[in-house]
Amino acid sequence: MHSTGIIESFFLIFTGAAVFASAALYTRQPLLVAYIAVGCLLGPYGLALVSDQDLLSEIAEIGIIFLLFLVGLDLPPGKLKDMAGEGLLTALVTTLVFFLIGYSLMTAFGFTNTEAIVTGVAVTFSSTILGIKLLPTTVLHHRHVGEIVIALLLIQDLVAILALVLLAGYGETVDETLESLSTVLIALPLLTLGAMLGVRYLLLPLIARFDAFHEFIFLLALGWCLGLATIGSFLGLTFEIGAFVAGVSLATSPISQYIAEALRPLRDFFLVLFFFSVGANLNLALLMQVLLPTLFLAMALIAVKPGTFALALRLQKEPAGTGWEAGFRLGQMSEFSLLVSYVALGAGLLSVEAAHVIQGATVLTLVVSSYIVIFRYPSPIALSARLRRD
Repeated sequence: MHSTGIIESFFLIFTGAAVFASAALYTRQPLLVAYIAVGCLLGPYGLALVSDQDLLSEIAEIGIIFLLFLVGLDLPPGKLKDMAGEGLLTALVTTLVFFLIGYSLMTAFGFTNTEAIVTGVAVTFSSTILGIKLLPTTVLHHRHVGEIVIALLLIQDLVAILALVLLAGYGETVDETLESLSTVLIALPLLTLGAMLGVRYLLLPLIARFDAFHEFIFLLALGWCLGLATIGSFLGLTFEIGAFVAGVSLATSPISQYIAEALRPLRDFFLVLFFFSVGANLNLALLMQVLLPTLFLAMALIAVKPGTFALALRLQKEPAGTGWEAGFRLGQMSEFSLLVSYVALGAGLLSVEAAHVIQGATVLTLVVSSYIVIFRYPSPIALSARLRRD
């Protein structure tokens, strides 16, 4: 059988995404659903028109790399300090609740203790992509509920990075794990220090000298992101952690928001690829074998997450309406859940079946949550003209 090359693959992915997106808009469905659906159709478990597993995994990884770089760009130390009050307490309380739900359900369905722990960690995160993409940029983004959503997402992102660091240090034996963790604990501060010095003595002087050339700023940011990602991988971390450090190191610079805006079209390009790869990697036959735990996990999180966030925020003296809106906007699993499952599967911490429970539940919660938000709250893609805000 003829092997599909990268040009043919991109043609199929983006043409298919355009067709499905058009159908989604005509029928008033979230575009996220279209991207996942075209991945299921064209991927190795569908028509197998795009069947190169290495290409699909690299597509997903590049999408996450740019996402984490942009998350890091929005995390200057001052903002971290501002989030340390109400947002931190709410995030920690809800994280514990969601972990217990994931752990208990996986244990009840006979999965191993390790698989239950990894699943418990994976379900604690909400989707940064969906949460921010469904915030109206000119209205909610600067209102209190928008601040709550973004603060909680950023705290969860930090927890996700910590989880990835721990997974990166996992080995088959206790000695290997301790050795790997030691390497990580040395490599992460070393990479962070090197990045900060690089920004101060290399990037900022170059930006100050050539800031009139927007193309150069774009290329410099791109090179910095991918360069730190590669160095992070070389030091025994992951590409994603390296990209996150690259973003954080630039976050204190006045140019950070300009870079974030300049890279958004590129991020959207890779997010289409990322969600395509999510759909393409779903083995529907295997998913049917673990359908019951997948459905129970997804339904439990959809039912519990909004109320848990609302209650935690109510205890912090937030109005009930604000708490419920923030809860529904955060009421799904995350792209980090997928990343944790991929990394844990590669490290031997998850069986293929357990990984598919996480991945299937993630897709279900992303889809259902997006429907709830666009039907009930203001967003750029709301179905009602009354709720459509940009």
